[in-house]
Amino acid sequence: MASFAVALGTATKNKDGKIIEAFFPTPLLNPTDELVAALSAHLDYQGGNEVIEVTANQCDALASAFQAANEEAAATFASKATSSSQPLVLVILATDEKPASVAEGFLKLQLISNRLVKPHGTVLDGIFGLLHNIAWTNQGPIDLPELAERQMEARLNGEVLSVDCVDKFPKMVDYVVPAGVRIADTSRVRLGAHVGEGTTVMHEGFINFNAGTTGVSMVEGRISAGVVVGNGSDVGGGASIMGTLSGGGQLVISIGENCLLGANAGLGFPMGDRCTIESGLYVTAGTKVTMLDADGNEVETIKARDLAGKADLLFRRNSVTGKIECLTNKTAVELNSELHSNN
Repeated sequence: MASFAVALGTATKNKDGKIIEAFFPTPLLNPTDELVAALSAHLDYQGGNEVIEVTANQCDALASAFQAANEEAAATFASKATSSSQPLVLVILATDEKPASVAEGFLKLQLISNRLVKPHGTVLDGIFGLLHNIAWTNQGPIDLPELAERQMEARLNGEVLSVDCVDKFPKMVDYVVPAGVRIADTSRVRLGAHVGEGTTVMHEGFINFNAGTTGVSMVEGRISAGVVVGNGSDVGGGASIMGTLSGGGQLVISIGENCLLGANAGLGFPMGDRCTIESGLYVTAGTKVTMLDADGNEVETIKARDLAGKADLLFRRNSVTGKIECLTNKTAVELNSELHSNN
């Protein structure tokens, strides 16, 4: 049975020799048993999920193993790594289990951002407790306890150490830039985001890890952790989607295809295809919604969670009564083809 994933990459260690981050340029999903066996022949791999530190001298043999498996990109990287002065690691994940090391966690985040798996497509349980808070700087990642010393060293050398952010998750584009996307402010898309081909993320748009878009989308609001936005759907300026880390619990909030979440609107339940929430309206799972028939007459009042996954709905607030109403959405979202062109 094929393993879950294999990747060769570089790592950053702190002064205690612990890996604090890892970069895998060519991760492989579901590698063949033959490839894993060939890699194992040159390493001390005993099976299971393991992070193996390799030397530059071993990289030629690893490149040959990748070459024999027709993994050209991985073979090219392994060949170039023979001259690397950085720590090198090979991660073999026999099964998809909660990550047990920083290197495993970073590999799984990069599997998502490389579009090899979709959000919720790999086990990320416990990743917050696993990863370090790191200073992400113009000189690379630095473990926080070592930051002050590195800043002082830089100043004494006439340099400035610029800290872009302090976080467990770096920005995605420092590890992978998926094909066919535009990202206006790269700091607002975390590693582990899944950015579908044709997606544009504007300056105030945000995509968290284990979340994102599956295809063409315009993101001007916030896609929180765990949220998936379907092809052809737009998230308006200032709009917010409730994630599993910020009040959504274990319920997976999602937006179907060809939907519109209006500017400054909010969503707290799974929305079906071709739905619209008008600007400024926040609809949570427990929101009381008045259903209207084709003639605009009130039919019943239900909770929004009862409409989870249902298609062709328009949510609006009655400007006279203040009630939140739901009726048939007669027009699907039509995306501006020029705005969504990423050529």
